[in-house]
Amino acid sequence: MKKFIFTRILLMIPTVLGAGILVFFLMRVIPGDVCLHKWVDFGTHKDLILLDLCRDELGLNAPLYVQFFEFLKGVFTLDFGVSMWTGRPIIDELKLRFELSLQITIMATFVTIFVGIPLGIISAIRQNTWVDYVVRAFSIAGIAVPSFWLGILIILGLLMVTQHVFGEPWMPPIRYIPIWEDPITNLSQLVCPAVATGYRFSAVVTRMTRSAMLEVLREDYVRTARSKGLKETVVINRHALRNAFLPVITVIGMEFAFFMGGLVVTEQVFNLNGLGSLLVEAVLQADYNMIQALAMLAVAVFVLVNLVIDLSYAWLDPRIRYR
Repeated sequence: MKKFIFTRILLMIPTVLGAGILVFFLMRVIPGDVCLHKWVDFGTHKDLILLDLCRDELGLNAPLYVQFFEFLKGVFTLDFGVSMWTGRPIIDELKLRFELSLQITIMATFVTIFVGIPLGIISAIRQNTWVDYVVRAFSIAGIAVPSFWLGILIILGLLMVTQHVFGEPWMPPIRYIPIWEDPITNLSQLVCPAVATGYRFSAVVTRMTRSAMLEVLREDYVRTARSKGLKETVVINRHALRNAFLPVITVIGMEFAFFMGGLVVTEQVFNLNGLGSLLVEAVLQADYNMIQALAMLAVAVFVLVNLVIDLSYAWLDPRIRYR
């Protein structure tokens, strides 16, 4: 196991570097840069002197290999410099947004797990009954309904319900407050986006759990366990669920990684300034340093999640051994 973990960690290095190098060169190939966004007046007027001074200050006039080595230096030292647009250190720009995105990710993942897995199990056990049909309809609706549209419905529903019950409408707070400063305000702001996002992905987990459970429940060892007189709960929890959970945990892990930077539209609906919104702003402003830092962060999250998933396989299925 130790050898496997060490090998996987070593393989993570070229993966992260390869993704970073790809992003670095793609950003330089695309026409335009941050100085054009700063000094071009509505796309019609260009001050070439100001453009040249801006590019000299930001190092964009340096040879490409010099910029590339500066990028590699930042990767190995975990220092990506300052934002080309705001001039602030990138670590400061990322700090609050990373905290916000991480909390939404954790909350949405909890919704996904505690809704999707039980419903998938119930649907598989009660196959072709009215319970199964209701759960399948629930999951199909979750896949079909976009998260941002569901978020809008949640906001409108809150306004209507609070107006009817309390006499005045209520909306979640707009300004983000860390959970350790004011837990109530923090949770009242982030519960709605977590539910809107978690419902959609819980539908995916529900269908995956149902499919995996139906396949496992037909296996010979499950029939043997039942023929030995074991209780149904023991058969489901100890014999069926652990084996059926292998593909499910893969889906949950990939969703967790996606949540960290892929909730761009949901963040816009709930006025949240997370990593997804920051990435869109950086792309629109051609902020190379910020884009590279966010890309490296996203890749690092994905490879770490993949490592955790691989290690969890051995814990869930004793037949799997890493050498």
